[in-house]
Parts: sequence; C-alpha cells; structure tokens
Amino acid sequence: MIPLKATRSSCSIPSLFISLSILCILPISLFFFRSSPTPLSLNPQINLQTSPNFIKVYVPNLPRSLNYGLLENYWDLDSDSRIGSEVDNQIRKTHIGKSSKNSLPYPENPIIKQYSAEYWILGDLMTPEKLKLGSFAKRVFTAEEADVIFVPFFATLSAEMQLIVNKGVFRKKEGNEDYQRQRMVVDYLKQTEAWKRSGGRDHVFVITDPVAMWHVKAEVAPAILLVVDFGGWYKLDSKASNESSSDMIHHTQVSLLKDVIVPYTHLLPRLPLSENQKREILLYFKGAKHRHRGGIVREKLWDLLINEPRVVMEEGFPNATGKEQSIKGMRTSEFCLHPAGDTPTSCRLFDAIQSLCIPVIVSDNIELPFEGMVDYSKFAVFVSVSDALQPSWLVNHLRSYSYEQKDRFRHNMAVVQPIFEYENGQSGGIGPISPNGAINYIWRKVHQKLPMIKEAIIREKRKPPGVSVPLRCHCT
Repeated sequence: MIPLKATRSSCSIPSLFISLSILCILPISLFFFRSSPTPLSLNPQINLQTSPNFIKVYVPNLPRSLNYGLLENYWDLDSDSRIGSEVDNQIRKTHIGKSSKNSLPYPENPIIKQYSAEYWILGDLMTPEKLKLGSFAKRVFTAEEADVIFVPFFATLSAEMQLIVNKGVFRKKEGNEDYQRQRMVVDYLKQTEAWKRSGGRDHVFVITDPVAMWHVKAEVAPAILLVVDFGGWYKLDSKASNESSSDMIHHTQVSLLKDVIVPYTHLLPRLPLSENQKREILLYFKGAKHRHRGGIVREKLWDLLINEPRVVMEEGFPNATGKEQSIKGMRTSEFCLHPAGDTPTSCRLFDAIQSLCIPVIVSDNIELPFEGMVDYSKFAVFVSVSDALQPSWLVNHLRSYSYEQKDRFRHNMAVVQPIFEYENGQSGGIGPISPNGAINYIWRKVHQKLPMIKEAIIREKRKPPGVSVPLRCHCT
C-alpha cells in the first residue's frame, strides 16, 4: 500500500501543474482568436460553404429565342433534307400541330439528339420545386445566393439550325444567325454583376456539340463547360513541350479541374439484363469508315478486322434503317468496338452500354463522364492504339476473356445503365428526374469543383490592376 500512495502523490504534482497552465493560457488564446477578423467576412458576397445535399443554381432570364424559341423555329421548318431527318419530318406532319409550344420535344435526328443534354438539364431546372423530388440541383432566384449560374442557351440547336438554313456562312460572322445568338448570350452575361464578380468562372455552359459556340469559345473558356469530350477544344502542340512529344495535349481553354465531361444521349433503347440472350458475334462496329484527325485509326482497324471470323464491320448511319441494324448488331455481339473518330468519343459508347455490349475502347486521348464515380474498367475493355493495330492482336485478346468475365462485365454494365440516361418521360422535358440519372451525376460533378472555382474567384480579386496570369490549364 505504501508504494501505491507514493506513486499517486508523485503523479498529482505535474498533473496539477499542467491543468493550471492550460487554464491560464486558454483565456489568452480565446482573446486572440476572437480579436482576429474572419477573412471571408470582409466580402459577404463570397460564401465557401456548400451543401453536400444539393447545389444552388440560378438561371438568368435570357430571351426565349435562345432556348425554347429555337425549338419552335426548328419545328416550324418545312423540312430538313439532311440524312437522319426522316423521323423529324414525319413528326412535323403528324404531331407538332397538336403540341403546345410549352411541350415541344427535342429533335429526334440523331445528329442533334445525341447532344440533347442542354434540353434535359434546363427542363429539370424549369420544373416546379414541389415536383423536384430527386433533383440534386436546387433553383434559386438571385445570383447572390447561387453556387453556380446556369446559362439557358441551346447552343447545339443554335448551331444545327444554322447548318440547316445556311451552312455556307457557318464559319463566318456576317449573315450568321448562330453567331448573332452567341454574341447576344455573351454580351448579355458580361453586363451582369454576377459575371463581373466572377469573370464568368461560376457560370455553366452546355457545349456538347463540338461546333457549338464556335465563335466565342475563348470568351466563355473561364466558365464551367459541360462537354462530351475535349476533341473540339485541344490542339496537339509539340512546341509547348520543347518538341519532346508531338502528342502533348496543350489545353488553354478546357480542363478537368473546372469542366465536366457529360454523356452523349444514347440513340438505342435500353436492354434489361433479364432480356439478354446468347451472343454469336465476337466484335461489332457500325459507323463511318473514314474519319479525320485521330479517327484515322478507325480506317486502319477496319482493314485489319474486316475479314476476321465472328467480326462484323458495317458502314452506315443510325437513321431509321441503320438504327434497327445497330440494335440487332449490338444485342447479338459480345463486344462493341469504340475507336476514335473526328473526336475521341461518340454516342456509340453509350449505345453499347444500353445494349449490354462490352465496349472495346481504342482511343488513347478519351475522357469519360463521371470518372471517380464510375469505374469503367469494371465493364469495358481499354486497348492502346499501338496494340490494336498489330495484326490479329485485338481479336486474340478478346477471345481470351472467359464466359464468367464477360458475364460479370454485363452485370456491372446493367448497374450503370441508368446513370447515362437523360430522358424523364415528361412532355417538354420538364418534370421529375431519376435521382440516379445523368442530370444528377452532372450536378454532383459540378458540385465537386466548387471549392476550386470559388478559390479562383477570390484569387482573381486580389490582383493589382493591369496584372494578368497566362492561361495554363496543363492538367489531366
């Protein structure tokens, strides 16, 4: 008992000393913390607090002629002579006269429909709040309380309307109605306090068609861009890397740090896993053989694969006839080839997913939607261009996959099918959306970027007049 008492006594002295020291220091430290101003309180318009449960979105009141008015103009056309327009020409004759101007559909022409994200995202934001049961985007009605500002411009439809009406002036400014609309949008936004406050960095543009916003890309580049890939934005620049690599992607306008890769709208209907049947074809591809830039690899692959057994290479376009061929081809094939075209990706990838056809991606510079949320390696095969162009390498590689591996890929694909779905089944695109659909995944991706975007806005404010920082979006 004596040693125990001595031990207790010896421990109590330093413990008491430490306790008294803390009590003495605590009031002093509290005084200094309370006396120091919170830096962000100096600017009440900047709020770095964001809710993990929703993103607050403000929609400026742009003229109707820049969104739903464009739809009215499209359906008022007598016809569209371009390939793929047969369905829309029929809709004009049979349905449009009976439809309200507030419930017009987006074009079914696959050239345009694949880029319909602009229509569905705005439709979600236009839905009354009491009906937005599963939406991650909460619409607010002042720019000051918003996390981001969504620009309600149908940029793809504007560009496609110009290509229909007068393709010859598309690259020009004079006589180009698409350019006039682009100019109207940018000029309107630049006059707002919200744009002046952020330099456009918290504005969201949907620019899914590579030719959309073509004349003003440099002016909207600071904003958050929703794009299907960077194919219409980057340039191969060997000088930027001291000629050490001719394949360096030199970004000056787009970046994975601020922009969001979004899915194409799929053109083929979803195949439920329960309806999947035996697949006799090893590898299937349907599309144009001849492409430009990075798509040259497609022509080389075609020549290598055309005579391989159980491989089907079809040249065609997904019009009414081609669509049925694509449905049959993808649903009866184990693998679907996805080579680069004019841009690194295409809607073919998302048609394959909806058809439970395992994508074989041969596109070294591809960027994919929702990475970090979706692991594509669980249901897709990635092959380098150099490997794919070796004779017989690709088909031998695909034949090496076991039945169990392919079955697991298809089960994983079935899980992610809804994630790439925009359509909500509502007239005019306005109405409740799926909580696990593409629109919510897009807004969650934008939400992830808010801290960096808000930091950039704050950093910009402290620059002395006349000081500029060169563009350097070299990032992956």
